[in-house]
Amino acid sequence: MGTAVAAPVRLSVRRRDESVVEDLEWPSVPLGLLREAGPWRTFRWCKGQQHYSGTYWSATVGDHVIYESRLELGRLLLADSAPEVRHIVAQPFLFKADIDGKVRKHIPDYLLLTDDGPVVVDVKPRHRLQKPEVAFTFAWTREAVTSRGWCYEVWSEPDPFVLENVRFLAGYRRAWLFDPDLVGVLRAADLDGLSLGDAFGLRPERPRPLVKSAVLHLLWSRHVTTALDRPLSSAHVLRRTV
Repeated sequence: MGTAVAAPVRLSVRRRDESVVEDLEWPSVPLGLLREAGPWRTFRWCKGQQHYSGTYWSATVGDHVIYESRLELGRLLLADSAPEVRHIVAQPFLFKADIDGKVRKHIPDYLLLTDDGPVVVDVKPRHRLQKPEVAFTFAWTREAVTSRGWCYEVWSEPDPFVLENVRFLAGYRRAWLFDPDLVGVLRAADLDGLSLGDAFGLRPERPRPLVKSAVLHLLWSRHVTTALDRPLSSAHVLRRTV
């Protein structure tokens, strides 16, 4: 579906103190302002609501980040586990664009600040992507985002094994819960080629649950990697991160 986005695309941002900066010209909006933005929409829970909302403590941000569906939580988990993602902003701004004589509005789900540059993310179930209104909105949003040289991503259901494994490993994301000396010893060890089961037994003088949790923390933080496209087991082989 073609779109004709008339310049300038405008943007509004809600600061963390709840003040709003409105109708900024998109090409010149400072990235620092977006980095510190609060969620655009008011966050509510109510009995019988159709969507699943919540907050997730992000190791990347060091604070809570909101989501409005289980699918959004899935994308948030994967972003939090990705070493190239340096910051995450939920509902970072309100886009406004003049298209075919009408003012169109859209609030993206996430802004990811990565080593390769900013990525604007919209999350939507795969079965809804072909709806005309969804396709139209994502088309003009992509045009606006990429006009600034940023990346735009529409994200739908992931590999279920990958997501479940990352969800499990997220339980080991809080670095302060682990013995720093033990983590340091395991970081210095040559884990490349070891199975998870062997890695769990590397320090027999220490309680096995502590060693296991520290190894899983290193896996979460991508000090080492393993195949996540099948259920994790003690037979999984660890590989050094390139």
